[in-house]
Amino acid sequence: MKKYLYSVLCILYSLSVSAIETVESPSLNMKAYFDVRDGRPVYWLLHKGDTVIRPSYLGISLRGEHSRGNFNDYKEEQTIESSTNGLMNGFVMTGSERFIHNDWWTPVWGEERRIHDSYHEMLITLKQPEKDRYIQIQFRLYDDGLGFRYIFPQQRNLNYFVIEEEHTEFAMPGDITAYWIPGDYDTQEYEYTRCKLSEIRAIQEKTNKANLSTTNFSTTGVQTPVLLKTNSGKWLNIHEAALMDYSCMHLNLDESTMTFTSWLTPDIDGTKGHIQTDAVSPWRVIMVGETAKDILASRIVLNLNEPCKIEDTSWIKPMKYVGVWWEMITGKGDWSYTWDFPSIHIGKTDYTNAKPHGRHSANTANVKRYIDFAAKYGFDGVLVEGWNIGWEDWFGNEKDFVYDFVTPYPDFDVEGIHDYAKSKGVKMIMHHETSGAIRNYERWLDTAYQFMNKYEYPAVKSGYVGNILPIGEHHYSQFMNNHYQYCIEKAAKYHIMVNGHEAVRPTGICRTWPNLIGNESAQGTEYQAFGGSAPNHTTMLPFTRLIGGPMDYTPGIFENDIHKLNPNSHSWCNTTLCNQLSLYVTLYSPLQMAADLPDNYERFRDAFQFIIDVPVEWDEPYYLEAEPYEYVTIARKQKDKDAWFVGSTNGYDPRTATIDLSFLPAGKKYTATIYADAKDAHYKTNPQAYTITKKTVTSKTLLKLFTAAGGGCAIKIEPKKIITP
Repeated sequence: MKKYLYSVLCILYSLSVSAIETVESPSLNMKAYFDVRDGRPVYWLLHKGDTVIRPSYLGISLRGEHSRGNFNDYKEEQTIESSTNGLMNGFVMTGSERFIHNDWWTPVWGEERRIHDSYHEMLITLKQPEKDRYIQIQFRLYDDGLGFRYIFPQQRNLNYFVIEEEHTEFAMPGDITAYWIPGDYDTQEYEYTRCKLSEIRAIQEKTNKANLSTTNFSTTGVQTPVLLKTNSGKWLNIHEAALMDYSCMHLNLDESTMTFTSWLTPDIDGTKGHIQTDAVSPWRVIMVGETAKDILASRIVLNLNEPCKIEDTSWIKPMKYVGVWWEMITGKGDWSYTWDFPSIHIGKTDYTNAKPHGRHSANTANVKRYIDFAAKYGFDGVLVEGWNIGWEDWFGNEKDFVYDFVTPYPDFDVEGIHDYAKSKGVKMIMHHETSGAIRNYERWLDTAYQFMNKYEYPAVKSGYVGNILPIGEHHYSQFMNNHYQYCIEKAAKYHIMVNGHEAVRPTGICRTWPNLIGNESAQGTEYQAFGGSAPNHTTMLPFTRLIGGPMDYTPGIFENDIHKLNPNSHSWCNTTLCNQLSLYVTLYSPLQMAADLPDNYERFRDAFQFIIDVPVEWDEPYYLEAEPYEYVTIARKQKDKDAWFVGSTNGYDPRTATIDLSFLPAGKKYTATIYADAKDAHYKTNPQAYTITKKTVTSKTLLKLFTAAGGGCAIKIEPKKIITP
């Protein structure tokens, strides 16, 4: 009753007095403000008295309600006499409500056992009297940041509308430092740049726009999550949460005011979204921290998503797996079975006279070898790519999309492999490469998932390589985001976990649909085989890509020289062996791959032990050191066990990692097995130089470990065994 009366009083107050509205975070360290200025909604944000977001306008322009186009003819220019254009201006505030929320929730899987969800909410109602319609803006202020979104209630004069563009602003507190990748409608697979906001344009132009995707339309556009450091040393991260039935947001920078403005991915007709009320936008998220570790610890993106919608989640189980993928990425083996395909018919290749190709990796004998390896070392699954017909046409540029997701190549015995894996206690992981043919995949989806159920595949890696069909669609449009969501929800009905590659970057939807157990959505390990990623690339991912959900980065590469696998390649993996071990801790995922070849793991059997031991389920994280672009050190407690694992991932410059073990229970002795770069290790000249030592440690221990250029270290900590006479 008190909560209800408080809300009513707020509404009556706002109706009688025009005033700036405010809301404070639970600890009072954050304060958000809202006002209507000349009919336009505006907000700003303070952290401990410092302005971190200057006054920034909100609004959405609509097709048919400003000077470009109408519903019947998008190209026709028209003059608008109305002073109210779209959902941009002409607003008056008619209501203001406040709510308080403080709760804990338990994820199905995650970096920690329980997550605290505590915020103060402010709900603003805005009316356009001239149009007789209204919208709401919902603010949730946490101690670690702000989330806000547009709400479009169903009403007589706002039923269906088309978004021309969203104009949400994020006015920066000056020319601050940004950690960014270019804005692009179709890929996130870039390395990160660190520079001042004022330098973004020059760097993009110097990098040569021809090297960017042709869908990149702005030399000042960046993707989210974008990490920022203020001139006073505070950290910001701008992203979005709960991206559903809406277009993915990029950010465009106005260099004259240092203001980012939302920049949505268009659909095929150039519009940015088709909305049917009652509806909401995704949450716009601004994380704030005094240190970079605060950004790592934030759970605001997950908290802004709805609770789990899957009633029985017992079938959703994190996995550690191996597979034939690295053979094909490096060129050691081939994706396609056939060397020659003499005749192609409409929608299907004729295999009557096809000649088998001896380098096809997804063959029964080779896959059984991986199953044996997985069983020997306790891995849960084996992923096989290139097992089904269609690859020969795709790589032959015919692109007639013969994939049916159930027909294997002649050298892949589906039933025999299923029986063999089951006898070894190993699960097979499915692969569906759509090659961007969305409607074809949707037509096959039920059949493909039923096929997976029949052969007991618990998870699928789906791929969207190449241009999207229908022609003109982009990977991150509303149309495609609805497709990804359709696949996730359909998979849940069949008790299938989804690992999406080339899909839209995660926005915390894994809380609501935890069968979305992994995503790629960034430059992954495959780029080490394409010429080599920057040695510091993995020091950036925890602060950017992983903000929205786990990444299937596919770590664990022990052999740097790709030429040894493929004589035609001269690529080099820019990482030390210990750096690869560290990634199993610093790059969180409930679906972790040991990506290298079994032979390479057998060569370094002692180092491989860490990958065998490291779990994929955790109770709690501890963020020990963090400097984006330079290094990150994270410790994690194994779920339901008295054991901890530590990873320290380093960038270009060698350094000494300082690892404080005060997170261990006091008064107990533990044994730390330390995998560290040797003193002469270097990602380019001596990447496989490492040492393994054991040491007794306690909560008072402070470890100082050398990490090489492109290097790292990994530690397993377990209770010290007491030897009795």
